[in-house]
Amino acid sequence: MKRITPFLWFENQAEEAANYYVSIFKSSKVGKITRWGDVGPGPKGSVLTIEFNLDGQDFIGLNGGPEFKFTEAVSFSVECKNQQEVDEYWDKLSEGGEQGPCGWVKDKYGLSWQVSPTILNEMLNDPNQAKANAAMQAMMGMKKIVIADLKRAYDAA
Repeated sequence: MKRITPFLWFENQAEEAANYYVSIFKSSKVGKITRWGDVGPGPKGSVLTIEFNLDGQDFIGLNGGPEFKFTEAVSFSVECKNQQEVDEYWDKLSEGGEQGPCGWVKDKYGLSWQVSPTILNEMLNDPNQAKANAAMQAMMGMKKIVIADLKRAYDAA
C-alpha cells in the first residue's frame, strides 16, 4: 500500500475527470467509488470520491464543491520517451484546456501538467554548461517541447 496518494478536489466532475484521465494514460483504471449517503452536502447517491490509477500512480478525486480551484502550484509531470508520446499527451491533455510555455498544459478541469521528453532532463543536467544552457534557452522559447529543436540547439553549443 502506498502511503501518499494525490487527492484532487473537483467541483462536481471527479468521476468525469477520472474517466477522462484513464482514457489518456495506458495501463490505467478506475477503482472504488464512494457515494454520498443520507448525510452530507452532496445529493444522495452522487459521487463523493473516486479512486483511479494512471500508469501505476494512484489518485483520489473528490467532488468537494466550488470552494477551491486548481492552481499551477501543484502539477503533474508526464515523462515521454519520444516525440510521438509528447505529441499524444500534449494534444489530449490540452484539449479544452490551455497550452502554456515550456511544455506546460492546463487540462479542461484546470489541472496543470508538464509534458516533457526524458532527453530534456539529460540535456539540462549535462556537465557541459554551454550545452545545458542551449537546451534551456531552446525550451524557454517553446510551448510544446519539440525534441528535434532541442537537439539542434544542444548540438550547436
